[in-house]
Amino acid sequence: MPNSTICVDASLVIRLLLSGEYTSPVAVLWKGWHEAESLIVAPTLIHYEVSNALRRYVVHGELLPEEAAEALEATLQLGIALYGDAALHQRALALAEHLELSTARDAHYLVLAERLGAEFWTADRRLVSAVSSVLPWVHVAM
Repeated sequence: MPNSTICVDASLVIRLLLSGEYTSPVAVLWKGWHEAESLIVAPTLIHYEVSNALRRYVVHGELLPEEAAEALEATLQLGIALYGDAALHQRALALAEHLELSTARDAHYLVLAERLGAEFWTADRRLVSAVSSVLPWVHVAM
């Protein structure tokens, strides 16, 4: 039985995979969550977002196609429990409106964390500053 539930987004996963260091702050967080037997969750869209980000790195010459493929495979092996249902999408749209977010994409992660009583961790400082005063369980990973 997990001791806690942690919701992560694509920005955090990308930072974890591309940091290349076992001692990076995100890697230390990830290791701590696993040692604490935390359940790590995300909406199903995380794999789309990671794939898209990796492709952008390739297009901009920051990764080779083979490196992007390896990073995607590593993402698929992280053991993240995925959630995606109609109610999640509906609530994400409503929350995006309520929080005045420009897209509903980030709201999916927030809604899932809210639903599961989880902490939400991201590398997106902009998102954290937009919502942390209303949602104290939103955290930025450096």
